[in-house]
Parts: sequence; structure tokens; C-alpha cells
Amino acid sequence: MKLQRKGTRHSHRGVIGVESAIVMIAFVIVAAALAFVVLNMGIATSQKAKGAITSSLEEASSSMNVSGTISAVGCITSNAGCNSVQRINATTIPLKISQSGNSVNFSSDSISISYIGKSVQYHNIYAGPITTDIFRQSVLAFRQAELETDSAFDAFNGANPVNGTLPTETSAFVYWAKRLNTNQILELGEHAILAVAFASNDRPYALEKISLEIIVPNGATLTIERYIPNITHKVLIIG
Repeated sequence: MKLQRKGTRHSHRGVIGVESAIVMIAFVIVAAALAFVVLNMGIATSQKAKGAITSSLEEASSSMNVSGTISAVGCITSNAGCNSVQRINATTIPLKISQSGNSVNFSSDSISISYIGKSVQYHNIYAGPITTDIFRQSVLAFRQAELETDSAFDAFNGANPVNGTLPTETSAFVYWAKRLNTNQILELGEHAILAVAFASNDRPYALEKISLEIIVPNGATLTIERYIPNITHKVLIIG
């Protein structure tokens, strides 16, 4: 029988306590590392979600809006071929960047404009922008369109719908009434005009619905729809 002297009893309580502390510290470190990974993943996911939401909002919202009254050039006289049935030769639509919108590049490579009438539909009638000057009157802008050297403006050779001469095909262009520089970009604070001239057989009649779509690379398509009122004057307000 093995005897143990009093006062020499061995205890492992201290060792067990240290081991427990080490295990606890290891658990804390692992938990902290996992929490850090999860937190980073959450932040990255949130940023991606925010980017997707922002992009979706930009795509869903239009960068432009109609900034004033849409007018039209009426054809009401017999010498213009409208003695029995009145039509419109052209229409002008003022545009500006919306308060939360982005600038829009109006180069012919970036913009597409479609036209839908009662009996015709064109996927792209856009010739391009005119940046040589600013124009306060549409007759001057159409006169400049005739002088443009780009072949896309060939339909305007010898044509000025304000004065009764029509383009060979329905075409549109953009000019500036107010601008901050001479580039092709419509920016916040600038005012541009979309001018549409109709070929003879495409001219809308009274009470006919016309629809124009300005398709931009970024942002929602701007759709403009109007009904032609009774054509009694050369200058018409259509909304």
C-alpha cells in the first residue's frame, strides 16, 4: 500500500484552467475571423446590390424630358397642295436634361429616333446634330440643315418645310437653342430642339396620332406622343 505524505497531494486544477482558457481564446479567434469574413461578404454583397439598384434606376429613368411647348408647321394653302386636306410639314420638340439625369450624346452613332404615324413606321429617322450655331427660329435651323455636308442630311437638299418645301424622306435632327459649349452633348442647363420634317406622303393629318421615340445608350427611351389638332394656321401648338 502506497502512502502519501500529508501536504504533498497533487492537483491538476491549474493545468485544466489554463487549457480551458487556451481553448476559449482559440474559439474567440476563430469566431472573430469568421465574423470578419461574413462582414466583408455582407459589405461586398451590399455594394453589389447598391450598384445593381443604381444601374437599374438609371436604366429605368429617362435622362431627358420635354421642356416646353411642341409646335408644328401647318400646310393649309392650295399652292402647297393642302387646299382640300390640311397636313403638317414639320414639328419641333424642345428637350432638356432632367434634374437627376445624365448628359446625352446626340451624335448619330449614339442616338436613334423612331417615328410611328398612322400609316408609316420608321426605325431611325435621325440624321444627326447641328452644332455650328444656336438657332432661335426653326426656319433658320432647317436652312442650316440644307447646308450640312454630312450625307445623312441629303434629304434636306433644297428643302425647308417651314417655307413649304419638303424633304425627300422623313428625317430628324437636333439643334441647340441654348448651349454651354459647341460639342454634340446635351448637358444640364442647355436646351435642344428635336426638329422632324415629313416627306410629302408621310405628313400627318388633323386628329392623327404621331409617336416619336428617342433611344439613348443609357437610360430609358423617351417616348413622345401627340394628337394633331385641327390644322387652321401655319403655326400650330400640339402640346
